[in-house]
Amino acid sequence: MTSVSARIVSALRPAVTEVFGVMGNGNAHFLDAVMASSDSLHYTAVRHEAGAVAAADAYYRASGNLAVATTTYGAGFTNALTPLAEAVRADIPLVLVVGDAPTTGLRPWDVDQSQIAKGLGVTTFTVSATRPGEVTTAALDHALQHREAVVLAIPYDLAGVEAAEEEARTTTPADPLPTPADGDIRRIADLLSSAQRPLVLAGRGAWLSSAQDAAARLAERIGALTATSAFAAGFFQEHPSDLGVAGGFASARTADLIEQADVVLVLGARLNQFTMRFGHSFNPTARVIQVDLAVGPTSSAVTDFIRGDARAVAQVLLETVEETPADRRWRNAAARQALHAHDERDDGEPTAPDGRLDPRSLCRLLDRLLPADRTIVQDGGHFIGWAPGYLHVPAPNRMIMVGTAYQTIGLGFPSAVGAARALPGSTIVLCTGDGGALMALADLDTVIRSARRAVIVVFNDAAYGAEIHQYAVRGINAGPMMIEEVDFAALATALGARGRTIGSLDDLAELEGWLASDDDGVLLLDCKVSQQVVAPYMQEIVAAATGAR
Repeated sequence: MTSVSARIVSALRPAVTEVFGVMGNGNAHFLDAVMASSDSLHYTAVRHEAGAVAAADAYYRASGNLAVATTTYGAGFTNALTPLAEAVRADIPLVLVVGDAPTTGLRPWDVDQSQIAKGLGVTTFTVSATRPGEVTTAALDHALQHREAVVLAIPYDLAGVEAAEEEARTTTPADPLPTPADGDIRRIADLLSSAQRPLVLAGRGAWLSSAQDAAARLAERIGALTATSAFAAGFFQEHPSDLGVAGGFASARTADLIEQADVVLVLGARLNQFTMRFGHSFNPTARVIQVDLAVGPTSSAVTDFIRGDARAVAQVLLETVEETPADRRWRNAAARQALHAHDERDDGEPTAPDGRLDPRSLCRLLDRLLPADRTIVQDGGHFIGWAPGYLHVPAPNRMIMVGTAYQTIGLGFPSAVGAARALPGSTIVLCTGDGGALMALADLDTVIRSARRAVIVVFNDAAYGAEIHQYAVRGINAGPMMIEEVDFAALATALGARGRTIGSLDDLAELEGWLASDDDGVLLLDCKVSQQVVAPYMQEIVAAATGAR
């Protein structure tokens, strides 16, 4: 007998190799079928249902390949909603396989899961005993073609029953990518050719379309400087004319050069409030040309919109645009200014006035000590201002920031799990705050079990730092914003990792020695950082909220 769950697994196998989940009543039969297919599907047990979705999300960001998350019905499903909302807002394709109410109707502990998912913008595909494989393939097609998270629901009374025979169904061909009109290409090419200070800004969409070569050659042809969104850090590698990350994580010199651009070509970046520095990234008179698969411009700053694939459009522009003479290339004139602009930022002091670590000097030293083959995973919180500015990123899929699209914290540990499965040869560097780490603590165990080699950096300021810097400064009672000091090093040690308390920069000698040993495993650094050092991006948020700029 082939069960409904087994038929689902057979339909998943051509597109998926990784499953992350928590066992429960509603997905027991499904996970049994997954384990029976362990030659082609690898299952990672996480400790919280939110971790299953966050891990699948991070796996896609790191590898470009779809992953499956799975939970039981009811409470298991609702526990996974926050990372599911994050995946929706970040355009991350994944399949969440969940148990659901039986076909006979809702039980006292059931909820209308399809309506809840719909409220998040997620489509639910519910399998039947007659078409489980066809419905599963349709869910996969939808997730991949639309870059969306989907729910695949298995009614409780059908999970273990015999499935009807189905005809083999092939994957639906992807919809063709939109092709810009020749007139639009010619118009944009003319704008780029006539620009005095052109800038090419790449986002995650440019990375997903493999546009690196075309974008770099186009920038060279028109004499442009280059920059990236935070999600595309490392896109232009270490080229001398690359300014690094734009927006709130930019250095002052990078931000100044970006603001000087008169024509900005944006390839595959959505231009959110952080990339735009709340509307202050670009000169108000600049022509901003956005190339994206979205149906229209995603920012009011855009003056010219081209719907299309970043690589395809960059290639056509490369073939169309006139080469800018060497004597009027902004790239040449500004090369000295641009050189290492991203790295020119305040290193701070070894310790802040309160005697705790200055996160800037901490990150600068970490950057020197950590191996070049690194994958940086970030939780949410005030501390996210440090790693993108101070830790070098080898490529866009080596900066994993699950949580920023939905503005959540507590997804760091499970995100590291997904990244570790996607890039097992890389050293995972997880940056988290104390608040997010406590929220996600269940999956510290999963990181320790699943990562080949990882360094966990806890920016422990004994507070919810983002709230301190946004609201305590305005007179709101800071009591609820404080966190009693937690010994994360002891927690890590209790779960089988190495844990070390970092109270001074000298204490990082432990990290240096461990890295030199080539030992595998997980080392957690409980870094006692100051509340008094405020990240520049946070200063911009406060200024925007208070009308100070």
